[in-house]
Amino acid sequence: MSEILQHNLAVIEQRWPDVAQRLRAENVESIPAQLIEGRQSTLSIGGIQLTSRHDRLAEAQTQAQSLRANSPVVHLYGTALGDLQRVLLADASLQTLHVHILNGALFALVLQLLEQDDWLSDPRVSLAYADACSEIQLPFFALPAELVLADDSSARIRDRLVSEVHVDFNNQAFAADTPDNARLLEQGRALLQQDTDVAELFDSQSGCDVFVIATGPSLQQHLPRLLSTSNSANRPLIICVDTAYVPLRNQGITPDVVVSIDHRITPRHLPTEDSAHIALVYVPGQEAAMLKAWQGPRYVGYSTSPLYAHLREQIPKATLHVGGSVIHPAVDLAVKMGAARITLFGADFAFPGGKTHTGWQDGDLGPALSIAKHWVRDGRG
Repeated sequence: MSEILQHNLAVIEQRWPDVAQRLRAENVESIPAQLIEGRQSTLSIGGIQLTSRHDRLAEAQTQAQSLRANSPVVHLYGTALGDLQRVLLADASLQTLHVHILNGALFALVLQLLEQDDWLSDPRVSLAYADACSEIQLPFFALPAELVLADDSSARIRDRLVSEVHVDFNNQAFAADTPDNARLLEQGRALLQQDTDVAELFDSQSGCDVFVIATGPSLQQHLPRLLSTSNSANRPLIICVDTAYVPLRNQGITPDVVVSIDHRITPRHLPTEDSAHIALVYVPGQEAAMLKAWQGPRYVGYSTSPLYAHLREQIPKATLHVGGSVIHPAVDLAVKMGAARITLFGADFAFPGGKTHTGWQDGDLGPALSIAKHWVRDGRG
């Protein structure tokens, strides 16, 4: 054990013995680190630089400036080389700095190479592994490199951090004042006024079984059973999401209700032929021509998105829960219709078996398989 590591671990052992125990067990050899030189130097882990190699202090100062000024508490996710910790602690108004370790082996390596005892000894610092908390803490800064390098134990926290970092950017797509959104809402106004409120479906199927069918790869294995069940005398109510409609119809399965919320859905996904006995449930923003061509009954509702704030006041309709996936309103509809039991098919939120969807080519409905960078255990371990 190097003298530097002994010195650093002595501080951690005294203040956070449980953390020290985990750090001692980390496999530092698993970290493919290289020294990268510029005007200064940094570590590169598998081609990912932990910090700037030209001006680490300036980078840390820029990162610190992104946080709310004079915040008494800050949560830092990732440890890097200690630069941001030192900049944050230089602020006398900071009362507590919670440092969350995203990659234990990486931090153990840094403890071998560089003195970290200055910030580790600061009484305002609290140190823990990120997986010690089940949810992210605010306000926070997440070191970009370690969002990529986070180990498996920190995967859930990493995903929540990425989601939170992206939330403002992602929400831009749902701003009512953007030209595209304003156009989509206006061109569908006439149908919104005349189509039936989705509330008319609520409590219409009390006590029944409902199948909610999504388009994940696992749907493929259930298609024979679904075909048989759909032809039985006591078939359950079948609700499918828009992208599952074509794969189901191609197998001879006719859903009772189709749910659609994405303005990118086209007649390719929702062909109108032979749809006279199928209900379509949608939220405003779909192309009016496609909706108007639907032969079956149409029901419309809103989500709680600010996108619909003015429309909700002008043309009241019921609300369905929408949380980023069309599966959410499909399940919420089943609940509000009075289902006694809901069975999900194809709700994978993953790419099992090396496929992105059932019934569509790789990349047809969004990101291709090649973009998948993370894994999680499925229900079978």
